[in-house]
Amino acid sequence: MDKQQLQNWIEEYLQGTDYELITLNVSAGNDILVEVDRLAGVDVDFCAELNRYLVEKLDTVEPDYSLEVGSVSLTDPFKTKMQYEKNLGHDVEVLVEGKKLRGQLVSVDEETFSVDVEEKVAVEGKKRKQTQIVTHTWRYDEPKYVKYDLKF
Repeated sequence: MDKQQLQNWIEEYLQGTDYELITLNVSAGNDILVEVDRLAGVDVDFCAELNRYLVEKLDTVEPDYSLEVGSVSLTDPFKTKMQYEKNLGHDVEVLVEGKKLRGQLVSVDEETFSVDVEEKVAVEGKKRKQTQIVTHTWRYDEPKYVKYDLKF
């Protein structure tokens, strides 16, 4: 299976849409996983149409494969800037320097993102630490992962 050709077909199909290719995995056994996303959420009919398009292309070059086309899971780490933008204002979990921090994603720009985290901090004139909102800013490559903080 030519992964580059597959990626070219997907990007060709996505051209002119607001969808982005997030994940393309091809296993040694030709199990293909395609995950797409967009700011407005993923439409299941769009995934079905992309699936049919890829089956049409794949059947001409590869007789034996399995194909799964869908949206990114809520519990998957963010992989693109668009996913950060999509989750602006939502609670996220950040794993950085071995610590998990939870807070609200408050800003996203070309190189960094910021999260407001409730933390207990020492305040001058107070005996006990006080809870305050502390804004942390990181480059996209600094945390081990950032993902939506799913709460039940």
